[in-house]
Amino acid sequence: MNESGTKASLGRAEAVDILKLLPHRYPFLLVDRIIEMDGDRSAIGIKNVTANEPFFQGHFPGNPVMPGVLLIEGMAQTAGALCMRHLEKFEEPPLVYFMAIDKARFRRPVVPGDTLHYHVQKMRNRGRVWRFRAQAHVEGQLVAEAEVSAVIVDTPEQA
Repeated sequence: MNESGTKASLGRAEAVDILKLLPHRYPFLLVDRIIEMDGDRSAIGIKNVTANEPFFQGHFPGNPVMPGVLLIEGMAQTAGALCMRHLEKFEEPPLVYFMAIDKARFRRPVVPGDTLHYHVQKMRNRGRVWRFRAQAHVEGQLVAEAEVSAVIVDTPEQA
């Protein structure tokens, strides 16, 4: 049920859909699919962490750990896809720029073989400025969390 008491229709976004919603591309696209989208209110994104991720070559050889900033980026990309899904039509995905990252906490390392579930929940939005509470989970365990704010711009000159 949603806030109005009616049954919510949950959306999904597969890899091809995400490429239409976000300007990010491999190796910087950090969400593989979105399994649940509740309007513009919340979403759950998935990232399968594999040993061949390019950042593992240097972070850290012999003891690979996914960088915390990339966990935040993956959560933000999930939120960004949710925002884009509800904007007017566009030919190319607009740019999304971070404005703030607050209350970031890292609880345990993420390693190859983990499947990340990015849970994002809209706190508020005003025009093209959005703020989300985000958490990353592996096997139901909280591994990272943050509050992220971003602005959506059509051209880099608007930033």
